[in-house]
Amino acid sequence: MRHLPQNLRTCYPSSYRTISRNSMSIALLIDFGSTYTKVAAVDLDTDRFLGRTQAPSTVDTDITQGLFRALSLLKEQTGLRDEQVTLKLACSSAAGGLRMVAIGLIGRLTAEAAHRAALGAGAKVIEVFERALNSRTVGELETAMPDIILLAGGVDGGNHEVIVHNARRIAQSRVRAPVVVAGNVDAQEEVCAILAGAGQPAYRCANVMPALNVLDVEPARQAVREVFIRHIVRAKGLDRAREYVGDVVMPTPMAVLNMTELLAKGAGQEAGLGDTVVVDIGGATTDVHSACWGTPVAMKIPMVGLQESFAKRTVEGDLGLRVSAKSLLEVAQRNSLPRDIVAALNTNQAWLRAEYLVSHTDTLPHAQAEMELDVAMARAAAYISMERHAGVVETVQTSSGYQTVQRGKDLTEVNVIIGTGGVFGFGAHPSTVLAACLSDAVNPYSLRPKHPQLFVDGDYILYAGGLLSTVYPEKAIRLVKSSLRPVETPANSTPSKGE
Repeated sequence: MRHLPQNLRTCYPSSYRTISRNSMSIALLIDFGSTYTKVAAVDLDTDRFLGRTQAPSTVDTDITQGLFRALSLLKEQTGLRDEQVTLKLACSSAAGGLRMVAIGLIGRLTAEAAHRAALGAGAKVIEVFERALNSRTVGELETAMPDIILLAGGVDGGNHEVIVHNARRIAQSRVRAPVVVAGNVDAQEEVCAILAGAGQPAYRCANVMPALNVLDVEPARQAVREVFIRHIVRAKGLDRAREYVGDVVMPTPMAVLNMTELLAKGAGQEAGLGDTVVVDIGGATTDVHSACWGTPVAMKIPMVGLQESFAKRTVEGDLGLRVSAKSLLEVAQRNSLPRDIVAALNTNQAWLRAEYLVSHTDTLPHAQAEMELDVAMARAAAYISMERHAGVVETVQTSSGYQTVQRGKDLTEVNVIIGTGGVFGFGAHPSTVLAACLSDAVNPYSLRPKHPQLFVDGDYILYAGGLLSTVYPEKAIRLVKSSLRPVETPANSTPSKGE
């Protein structure tokens, strides 16, 4: 593994800094979350983190109420004055986040390409449809009520009948969500004309799969971001915040994925960290972001399946510590997990606690038993989400006999794993939770990381770095690097197989 930049080994501890200089140039970086509105302040002159506060989000009434409460707390803690603020940027996952439907031609190809593009854009993918829409699937589409539809289908110069048919079915439906058209470029003009004729907003971008097994999701990611700013901000009630913050520039998960990619690559004179994985464990979902190609470390092993993108996000809606606590325990029962995690979660007390957490999502652990259960749940979320995100080595039968192949990304040699979210920033035993992401004997064919350096996002500002990177990428890297706190891999991090 390559050595990390020296400045990561001398991170200063997190603390609020009193603002004293009149000439300070300060950025406010805001996240309108479904539960909390978070505000971070950054000194743009020195690239220093000054402080971070949060207040309950007020999406159902006036989104600015929660924002101004958080700002008031920040001013109390740091002495911030309005005239010092020269930049405001905001992202959002409020009001259910960005709900998207992906539609493609073949499930394992263009539909999957559309699905990945939607996830990379920071969306919550609520449905994926393949082939020609019919009365049943149109009904499901109407019931889903998506914020955006990502319509793909056909490689460039290939099948165009299905995407045109699907455009007609969408135009005839009750759905009026904007459509990002990311399929066969030869059919896009006709598709957009059909949708425009029905009063349906439509936006063209490059094909998410221009050739067979070739993935190109970046144009679709950017198109979704533009549609988010133009349409979804108003639909989510976020337009009330525009007077103060300007545009809400992207969904929050997209900010985190952008920052993951920037940390891996670097920018300008600021070096990157190399192949990087970020694990974001929340109350409703666990997101894993990877920035690496993930080609086989063992060069003799061929890759099969759809090409992987450099920046990849997976989101697991059944793995959360509050809203999804019960489903997390259910999933844990069905998976092969380390024995100690299984023992901690398979108790009556764990199920009773999960039942309570689902309806009391702002609950924090206080008693020792509650803290230990939170850690066990977080370990299960980290273990299973990494299992789903990482590739796998399989043996398949071919015309010439059995062959070992790789499906998905090989993460065995990634440099860095970063944990972000409350369980890492404020919870007990973050190193134990992160260690659950590592390769082990329980699932030996999973291509999970083997020996990365482990960090936690101590200031909980990866989202803020992603926002800042849209204007100052080098400053964003320096800011986030200063938030990374190294944690040691536990000595017993090679678990035994659960029973």
